[in-house]
Amino acid sequence: MSNFTESVVEEAALAWLEALGYAVLHGPDISPGGNTLTPALSQWEREKYSDVVLERRVRDALAALKPALPAEALEDAFRKLTRPEGADLIVRNRALHHLLVDGVTVECRAADGSIRGAQARVIDFDDPAGNDWLAVNQFSVVENKHSRRPDVVLIVNGLPLAVLELKNAAAENATIWSAFQQLQTYQAEVPMLFASNALLAVSDGVEARVGALGAGREWFKPWRTITGETLARAHMPELQVVIEGLCAPRRFLDLLRDFIVFEDDGGRIVKKMAGYHQYHAVQVAVGETLRAAEL
Repeated sequence: MSNFTESVVEEAALAWLEALGYAVLHGPDISPGGNTLTPALSQWEREKYSDVVLERRVRDALAALKPALPAEALEDAFRKLTRPEGADLIVRNRALHHLLVDGVTVECRAADGSIRGAQARVIDFDDPAGNDWLAVNQFSVVENKHSRRPDVVLIVNGLPLAVLELKNAAAENATIWSAFQQLQTYQAEVPMLFASNALLAVSDGVEARVGALGAGREWFKPWRTITGETLARAHMPELQVVIEGLCAPRRFLDLLRDFIVFEDDGGRIVKKMAGYHQYHAVQVAVGETLRAAEL
């Protein structure tokens, strides 16, 4: 492990993600004008470096999950998902989290001419395979003249839901905490990338930590298990445990829906994410309750 370079850590992360079912794209290939072999790919995904949402993928997901909704209702849902309201990042993040989990309320006209409410959805929580899972490395973003390039961004149905920042453990001063500081810079300079964020992760190829948007260093914790039945083997890279134990589609969707909360702490919104022991203890308890109900 000590001979890992940052590029090797990144390649390993992408390989683990691909094995879980993520399609892997390289950021330069989907940047504006970036794919010289297939120019249409760049334009199809991103017209500008300020585009952090992959528009067509979001629209495709909305239409696929609620095909009966009229075009104007789907357009309204797209607008609400891509232009969240709020004075600061954490407020916008909370608003988007509710839309992802609870659905997007839209209005549409019934056959009798009346206006009724309906729910559009952009995430299929029941069927992980019904979603579009994408891992993009070196995803360049420009906002307010700041240009930043996170190492790996996980995009589900066109929305960036996780950011992984990686460092080289062998490099001087390159630790998980320098990766953590890099994430703080990204949040300050390109906040639009994090409006829909559900998970932040940092690793130097040896250690890895996970946390929620806005969390301090003390709240970035290890994820020590994959299945929850046993702790991961001591020699397994912690980044692999994070990816296989938390970024696997079913587990990631459960985290997004059931294990993230926002609390008002004296006028300040605090986002909290369950630790691995809490996550799996609740999963076991719910499973036992359902089994008992069936009996």
